[in-house]
This record gives sequence, C-alpha cells and structure tokens, in this order.
Amino acid sequence: MTNTLLKPLGWLGIARLGLVQSALGAVVALTTSTLNRVMVVEMAMPAMLPAALVGLHFAVQITRPQWGYGSDLGSRRTPWIIGGMACLCLGALGATDAALIMASTPALGILISILAYLMIGMGVGASGTSLLALLATRVAPERRPAAASITWIMMILGIVISSIIVGQLISPFSAQALAFAATGVAGCAFLVTLAAVHGVELPEGTKAHALEPGEDGPPPVPFRQALKEIWDEPLARNFSIFVFVSMLAYSAQDLILEPFAGLVFYMTPGQSTQMSGMQNMGVLLGMILTGAIGGRSTRSGKSWMSAWAVFGCVGSALALMALAAAAEVGPGWPLKPTVFALGFANGVFAVAAIGSMMGLAGSGQKSRVGIRMGIWGAAQAIAFGLGGFFGAMGVDGLRAILPETGDAFLVVFLVEGALFLVSAYLASRLDRSKQTVLARVDGVDGPASASLMGRGSPLTQG
Repeated sequence: MTNTLLKPLGWLGIARLGLVQSALGAVVALTTSTLNRVMVVEMAMPAMLPAALVGLHFAVQITRPQWGYGSDLGSRRTPWIIGGMACLCLGALGATDAALIMASTPALGILISILAYLMIGMGVGASGTSLLALLATRVAPERRPAAASITWIMMILGIVISSIIVGQLISPFSAQALAFAATGVAGCAFLVTLAAVHGVELPEGTKAHALEPGEDGPPPVPFRQALKEIWDEPLARNFSIFVFVSMLAYSAQDLILEPFAGLVFYMTPGQSTQMSGMQNMGVLLGMILTGAIGGRSTRSGKSWMSAWAVFGCVGSALALMALAAAAEVGPGWPLKPTVFALGFANGVFAVAAIGSMMGLAGSGQKSRVGIRMGIWGAAQAIAFGLGGFFGAMGVDGLRAILPETGDAFLVVFLVEGALFLVSAYLASRLDRSKQTVLARVDGVDGPASASLMGRGSPLTQG
C-alpha cells in the first residue's frame, strides 16, 4: 500500500464539496417542506402525520455516530457519500409517491411513507456525516470555519433554488406536477453529487495522509469506547447540548410555517413554498454576512464565534415573537419580511455553530473526526425530530381547544422563542467552558497557545 500526502483542499475543492450539501438540501426540502404542506392543506390530514414521518427520518439519524465511525475506519469517504445520496434520492421519490397514494389508499400510503422516510434518514446520515468528516480532514485548520460556512451557504442556496423551482412547477397544484418536480430534484441531486466528489480522494488501496504526514493517530478502538471517550470531553459535551437546544427551537417552526401560511394567511401551495424560499434566502444572507464580517474576527486574541451565536439566537427569538403577533393580527401582517428576518437570524447563529463544529472536530485526532461529526449530527437530528413533532402536535392540540386557529400558532411560536433565549444563554457559556480547558492545558501540558485541540490536550486523550 502506497503512502501519499494529500494537499489541503483549495477554495475550488471546498466549493465542489459544497455542491453535495446543495444537493442534500434540495432533496430534504422537498420531503420536509413541500410534502408536509401538501399533506396538511391539500389532503386535509392532521399535521401530526407528516410531522411523525419527518420525525422518523430524524430518529434514524441517531445512527450518525456509527456511520462516522465506519467512514473513519476506511481509507475513503466518497463511497459513503455517494451511497447515502442514492438512498436519500430513492427515499424522496418513494415519499412523494406514498403521499399521492394516501389520497386513495391511506394505509398503503402510510406504510410506504414509513419505509421511504427510513431511507431518507439513513441517506442523510451516511452522506452528510461522511461529507463533514471529509471536509474536516482535507481542509487546513485556518480555513475550516470558512469552509463550513461556504458549504452550508451552498446548502441553503440549494434549498432556495429547489423551493422556487418546485413552487413554480406545482402551480397550479396537481399530482402529476408534484411527481414530475420530485423526479427532477432527485435526479439532478444525484448527478451533481457524482460530479462533485469525482477525484477528490485517491483510488482504493492508496493510503493517504490528509494534512500531517506520519501522524496516523492511535489504533482504532471499539465504537462504544470511542463514543464514551468523546462524550466525556466537557467542551464537546457542552457543545452537543447547545446544538440540541438551538436546533430544537429552530425545528419547532420548520413543519408548521407553511401550514401557518395556508391556514392563517390563505396562501396557495406555490405561494407558501416560495415564502419558505424567502426564509432560506434570509438564512443565506445571514451566513454570508456573518462569515465575511465576524465569523473569525477576534478581539484581544479571543474568538467571537460564541458572541455571534448569542446574537443569532436572540434575533431568532425576536423574530418568533413577531410571528406570534402575525398569528394574532392575520393577513394584514407583513409575513414575508418577518419570515425573512427569522431566516437571517437563523443564518447568523448557524455560521457560528458550524464554524465551531468544524474546528473542534478537524483539530482533534484524525481517527475520530467521523464519530465526532456523527455525535453532533445525531444531537441535531434528534432535536429536529422532537421539535418538529411536538411543534405540530402542539398546533393540533391547541387548535382543538382554542377558538381561533391563529391562537394555536401564537402559543407555539412563543415557546420556540423562549427556547432560543435558553440557547443564547448556553452559547454565552461556551467560551467560558473553552477557557476552563485552556487553563487546564496551561497547567498540565504547557502554554495553551500551542493548540487547544492538539496533541496532549485533554480533548484528544484516548
């Protein structure tokens, strides 16, 4: 077996891998946004049904650490990326067909939907986790936060483009138009993925060092032991909790926003899908602005990533309070600007969180990158599943006991805003947790300035 030193990815290589995130975002948006709206509004199904299906696809992603561990053990990650994308695209097509079958044969449609959303969850977990691990090991440390921002910006761009195109294709709505749109999105996403990962890694049988030649790390340990060792790291654990709470807050509105637009503001499927695209345009702008101005800015040698996370969480809370007011006022409220503001604030905190994630995973042992990404991906997925389901269940339950539909959405939006305020508090404590680790490193292994996550750090022991 030949040893080869791989050069760090340049900006073009990072952008190529970002296309995979664009493809992932486009397909997932179809299944979690458009199909959700169609089931609730056009098919008059309870919001809990699509929420439960989406929650199922997030629940499956609790296996993300296992996917990451598997890709850590191999010499190449691109097969995991391609295989995961194939599973995701097939699942998306199955979910679309199942939604249409529900209109005539509900039991069969629900059964096919369960299988389809299981495939969607496995596809996202395998492809997304391996992609982040590949980025963390092939990108130079000083470029990791920017690389994370670029790839997520491209994911949002894929969601925006997909939402706009699908919204136009299904206006006026018909089963045939929906099936045609889903086939086009899935087919394009898979072809883009194949082109994006081609040639990024060396052929099978060639052993490659990502950035540091001669540094192979310790021998592999069993999955459960590796998982426990990483969870015992205070900074990694605190970051996982922040990811969970913030994503719980975000996801609670994810499945009810388009039904809210249809039930309270009387928007058509095409209009609400385009509104969702506007929200993601706000996310895109927030990511670009934060990444360009403050993602890696420093003052007195300290990173401001946590400060941007706090700002994004507080902004998201204020935007959700505005949505609560919109639920009370009704069609006269400027809904689209409010949704855009929510997206912008979400983008700000997302860049801060993603930049921290990439740096924390990529600067540790190369043999643990996949499983680290898997842990944080699992925290995010579980939060999304729980938040989406309980958000939809809350709307259904409150609609049954409150006199106005808008009142149900008002209560749920206020609860989400409160969760974002909790997330802001947790984000404010991340720097304090980091400084505690730095103090320990200074006292045990010498100057902390050498490397927080380098060899000898408590975060990389074992």
